[in-house]
Formats: sequence, C-alpha cells, structure tokens
Amino acid sequence: MKTIVFAALLAVAAALPRPDDDSHEVAILSDDRVQPEGGAYSVVFETENGIQVSESASAGGEGQSNSQGVFRFPLDNGEIAEVKWVANEFGFQPESSLLPVAPAFPHPIPEFVLEQIRFAEEQRRNADSDEDK
Repeated sequence: MKTIVFAALLAVAAALPRPDDDSHEVAILSDDRVQPEGGAYSVVFETENGIQVSESASAGGEGQSNSQGVFRFPLDNGEIAEVKWVANEFGFQPESSLLPVAPAFPHPIPEFVLEQIRFAEEQRRNADSDEDK
C-alpha cells in the first residue's frame, strides 16, 4: 500500500510545473485601470505575447453598465485578430471577421408563404382586438 501511495505522489510531483520552466509565463507590459464608480470603469492592458485589451463602461439607464471594448491577439500566421464588442440592454454584440456568418437564404420566399404570414398576422390582430373589448 505504501508503494502505491508513494508512486501516486511521485506522479503528481512529476506533473507539477517546475520553477525554472517559465514557458507559460507572459509578462504584462502595461495595465491601466480606473476602478468602478457609479457603473463606470475602464481597463486597458497589453502583454508581451501581443494580446491587447481595452474596455470601458458607463452607467446605463436601466441600472446596468453599458460597456464596449476591443481585444486583439496574434494568430499563428502572424496576422492580428480583432474583436470589437458592445454589451448593453440589448445584450452582448461582438463584431469581427473571425465570427461565422450565416449563409444567405438560398431562395426568395414564395408568395403563398408570404400570404400565410400576412393571414396569421391579421388573425393575431383580430384576436388582440377581441380581447380588448
């Protein structure tokens, strides 16, 4: 039993990162922050491996913080990827050429389908007006 425990401890110790192995450490080149005040804040930082983050926020009308920002990071091919975003009462809205785009609808909507949609909307309006009476 002692041998099994010793072997397990030895395996755990071997898996721990070594103090002289800093291949995963990345230096922070700059870090500028303005602490939250009334829902407003800002954060800007950059790392030595090319990651850049900029984010700021202001108080929103519904009690939330409306924030916006951008982050950039290097891709394996040397290009810089960029994601701009806004987060507010309408949710999180990212913009980037990296994000997938839904394909265009393959064909126009047939007229009989549009007629059914119009008919359903008319029935819904009629039902709503009946409830108001």
